[in-house]
Amino acid sequence: MDYTNKIIEDLLGKFQPIIGNDFRLYRNHVYRVYLNCLIIDAKSGNEPKYAIASVFHDIGIWTDHTFDYLDPSIKQAKLYLMGINKQEWIEEISAMIYWHHKISSYKGKDQAIVENFRKADWIDVCFGLKTYGVDKNKIRQNIKAIPTAGFHFFLLKKTFRQFLKQPWRPLPMFKK
Repeated sequence: MDYTNKIIEDLLGKFQPIIGNDFRLYRNHVYRVYLNCLIIDAKSGNEPKYAIASVFHDIGIWTDHTFDYLDPSIKQAKLYLMGINKQEWIEEISAMIYWHHKISSYKGKDQAIVENFRKADWIDVCFGLKTYGVDKNKIRQNIKAIPTAGFHFFLLKKTFRQFLKQPWRPLPMFKK
């Protein structure tokens, strides 16, 4: 991979033993989401927040061994932010993580950054089929430069297992 970000690399490095064999597919997803954020919101200065949210947004899958991972992911992000003395970012990054699977537009506090992050993740999860007006060529370039590495198949397997476990809650992370 040609593109790296120090925050992402440092954080993912700490979680690599926990993520294990899924490390490459998650790392690539994290980078594609992060880069989508930068395409959507190129001049805001929010790059560090997008990097942190990108790393933590699904991390509860591995830290807590669950597909109902939003709260565990937020917990990990809060611990990190307190550890680097960025408590003032907790509410904003927590909202980015909590609402990133919202099906419709997010309206509320920190709307712009939360909505940008939500769109960036959906773009990646949908293979760029949903673009929210983002340049399709840039999305394709990101996917080509940072391959999915089985991420979408991983999601399908997790969804199927969740369905077998709780058919009434196959996608507990989705929000209306």
